[in-house]
Amino acid sequence: MASPKKKLQGLVAATITPMTENGEINFSVIGQYVDYLVKEQGVKNIFVNGTTGEGLSLSISERRRVAEEWVTQGRNKLDQVVIHVGALSLKESQELAQHAAEIGADGIAVIAPFFLKPWNKDVLINFLQEVAATAPALPFYYYHIPALTGVKIRAEELLDGIQDKIPTFQGLKFSDTDLLDFGQCVDQNHQRQFALLFGVDEQLLSGLVMGATGAVGSHCCPNWHLRDHKIALPGLVKCLLKSMLL
Repeated sequence: MASPKKKLQGLVAATITPMTENGEINFSVIGQYVDYLVKEQGVKNIFVNGTTGEGLSLSISERRRVAEEWVTQGRNKLDQVVIHVGALSLKESQELAQHAAEIGADGIAVIAPFFLKPWNKDVLINFLQEVAATAPALPFYYYHIPALTGVKIRAEELLDGIQDKIPTFQGLKFSDTDLLDFGQCVDQNHQRQFALLFGVDEQLLSGLVMGATGAVGSHCCPNWHLRDHKIALPGLVKCLLKSMLL
């Protein structure tokens, strides 16, 4: 897998968590899933236990085992395995972050706590800082998804000065339809110091045109043969435009 200093870029697969008919996690097919992503889709970066993976519907034990299996099966095949470790409990999120570091994950991501919500930027950053400090060697990403968390703190506001508080902060997964907010994030990223990963499939074209450095998607379009993990985003934009005009 990649160096822990390397930011996510290009196409990142938000993986599902495979289940058996009786609701148990089907760990036996994750190896096949890795091969499908790499060999058939050309995708070598993944985002595990997020919304698509139903991470917050799993127990802590299940989340740990899922993370372990993806890291194990992805070894020498995937470039980056980023684990979502967000939880309502700070202690649980810290436990998952530390576990991700121990098993060799390439980064961690965290959503905002969404029951007792942070009421301003500083409170949210303090929560994120506590989690990031538990895995100080791992790149840290904020998972911005206000439609599900109900936390309306703008991503653009959060980016301002966050690396002063969280040195390992590498960027965010922007899963919101507020393109004004995203555009202001891009404006702050003029030196491309952050990974700005667009996470709304339906608006992917807009996100890429505006300046997203990558995308985290809940599916992979089968006809896009992305042979190099360093995906050329302008080429993907042209592909998207062409598909829309057909």
